[in-house]
Amino acid sequence: MNTVLKDKNIVIGITGGIAAYKAADIVSSLIKQGARVKVIMTRNAMEFISPLTFETLSGNPVYYDMFSRSGAWEIDHISLAKWADVIAVAPATANIIGKVSHGIADDLLTTTIMATKAQVMFAPAMNTNMYNNSIVRENISALKEKGYIFISPAEGRLACGDVGEGKLAAIDDIIQAIAGYFSRKQDLKGKRVLVTAGPTREYIDPVRFISNPSTGKMGYAIAAACASRGADVHLVTGPVSLSPPDGVNIYSVETAQEMYEKVMELYPSCQVVFKSAAVGDYRPETYQTNKIKKDNDQLTLTLIKNPDILKELGKQKKDQILVGFAAETQNLLEYAIKKLKEKNLDFIVANDVTKTGAGFKEDTNEGLLITCEGETIAIPMLNKNEFAHRIIDEVLKRSPRLIDKNH
Repeated sequence: MNTVLKDKNIVIGITGGIAAYKAADIVSSLIKQGARVKVIMTRNAMEFISPLTFETLSGNPVYYDMFSRSGAWEIDHISLAKWADVIAVAPATANIIGKVSHGIADDLLTTTIMATKAQVMFAPAMNTNMYNNSIVRENISALKEKGYIFISPAEGRLACGDVGEGKLAAIDDIIQAIAGYFSRKQDLKGKRVLVTAGPTREYIDPVRFISNPSTGKMGYAIAAACASRGADVHLVTGPVSLSPPDGVNIYSVETAQEMYEKVMELYPSCQVVFKSAAVGDYRPETYQTNKIKKDNDQLTLTLIKNPDILKELGKQKKDQILVGFAAETQNLLEYAIKKLKEKNLDFIVANDVTKTGAGFKEDTNEGLLITCEGETIAIPMLNKNEFAHRIIDEVLKRSPRLIDKNH
């Protein structure tokens, strides 16, 4: 029995896909591991498998009627929303993902999801072309940014005969994802975490600046992950087009100097720093107060160095855990290790931004986590929310004082 799941209240949402029958194994596995399970089925799901199966396995009635009441004064979507520690939708169709993404609550499952404060997880299962449809991917990305967890589907032969990504994840992977949420839920409780994210801008004149393609997605994912694990998170962010993560203190800056000043102000009171912002290394030596006119064929700019925020953090480090990031296009390991040593870091996350799926603007990432002791941990291609949790998991394993309640 997985003691992490013992006595946890888990709502399993089942939608209308051929993989609905696999939900029986999910419910059975959760019950065997000590969880309390209630099931919500959509009307379409009931075309694939009978509610009686889940009533038998869970020992509870199956919920599907929007207007039924489980008690004299209880409305199901409210009582289930309050009861749940986690709501896991497995299988999750494109339909349910789209409705939740757009705030549509037109049946018991979507209404319960809208009404809950519990963590909601989706395990998609659908035709591979549907899963890769740009609309579906945008809906998934939007929900991830809001803190919903996705359990990536597997690749293989689908029921329709197509081959590709879209199969419901393995039952063990789904159970592990649910258990993983509980096991790491509050492992940063009471810790103060500083995260930097996004690009900086160095202005040439009032309408032009030097910057880079960073979107801030990685830093925002780290901030959201730390907050979900109980940390008091302080996010210093350059200009991005992302919604602020829930429960995070936001400090908006533009230039490297502004980021330097805010980070140095917050640093002494923090136990761990994730320095993931793409800070401009140089700025124009002079700033033109009026827009520069196109009077010449050439414009020469003289650039001077910005403050090296990460290096200064390394110099002033006392007992903080300092995690840097290295986005490289060549000699990944060599350059990352050099940066790790020169800036007195505890860890560095290195990734090759020339790789598809691992660069700026992407929703996914892969890379290496390198420790100051010389250990290298490869982190596979994951969506950035999962990648963030994986980084935190590995850092915590190697930094026992972070989870020492007496520290």
